[in-house]
Amino acid sequence: MQGADAAAVADALERGAPLPGTGGFAGELDGTLVRDVLGRYPLFVERDVADEGRVAPEQWSHDPTALADPRSFPAGYVRDGDGARRRFTLPSPDPFPDRETATEAVRSAVETSVDAVDTGGLAIAFSGGVDSALLAARLDAPLYVAGFPDSHDVDAARSAADLLGADVRVVELTHDAIERAVPEIARATGRTNAMDVQIALPLYLAAERVAADGFDRLALGQGADELFGGYAKVAKAPEDPRVEADTVRGAQREVVATLPDQLERDVLALRAAGVEPVTPLLHDRVVAAALRLGGDLLVDGETRKVALRAAARRSLPEAIATRDKKAAQYGSLAARELDRLARQAGYKRRMDDHVTQYVESLVD
Repeated sequence: MQGADAAAVADALERGAPLPGTGGFAGELDGTLVRDVLGRYPLFVERDVADEGRVAPEQWSHDPTALADPRSFPAGYVRDGDGARRRFTLPSPDPFPDRETATEAVRSAVETSVDAVDTGGLAIAFSGGVDSALLAARLDAPLYVAGFPDSHDVDAARSAADLLGADVRVVELTHDAIERAVPEIARATGRTNAMDVQIALPLYLAAERVAADGFDRLALGQGADELFGGYAKVAKAPEDPRVEADTVRGAQREVVATLPDQLERDVLALRAAGVEPVTPLLHDRVVAAALRLGGDLLVDGETRKVALRAAARRSLPEAIATRDKKAAQYGSLAARELDRLARQAGYKRRMDDHVTQYVESLVD
């Protein structure tokens, strides 16, 4: 079992508790396969395994490369002698009664979860935004940022580190590094689509450097955008066609439901690079607090992640607590430069999904 200990998982199974106070879990317990509701740890089974009964030990793994034809075991599900079925579903709690109560609950959950992280062998992926800055401000660990020299993320990380009185180690991306890393990421994750590879690139290359420097764990601010309303498509609900929900709060739950797929990619890429991810902002207590936020505490006018920013002000300078950020694939310029390499290799933009075709050529 990866993640929570066996006793905690057994208790969660018995109660059907989706947020039992852990940081996630996946694996086998007394012959039952189980994966937590957010899929914080990967779990795979052979694609052709029969629908009935238990899965044999050789038919499942945390590593898809260990199986002949793996498929992801769904988050929130169990499988035992009766077959597979959903056991955990995210709760739908009522919102907090007022803004002050909500902000204090988020602050307590975030600070408790971050402060509980063991800093032995730990480094921090640092983009200079509020999510990673919360980790940097409260944990004694070195900071790393990956990006091309003229990238937004490198500049933002350096300026935020200055405000925190810290140093940041810059992993400068290059075309050679991208061309080498792309097939390694694709093999580790089983994905060749452009978006997944673009997102994983800066994480993977930063993690390689972290591992080379002697650290085996990498703390990330993963989950904050999904939980606290960091996406434009959430802020613009219901007008944004990328979400089906007709409220900001509904859109939040919609993007939270995408976490298992995203986390699977990121965990596999980071492990392939030689580190284990640490994600305190995805602890059950943080998730539970975030799910009780009203729409105005997720998005207020042009401000996203309202409650998280308010909660962060006790730990961070105002300039960081209110700072916007770019998605890693854009802030690092990994997406731009992967597109450039694809076009230089003859995969033009007029072609259907030209970057994915280029990625597949590198894997082949």
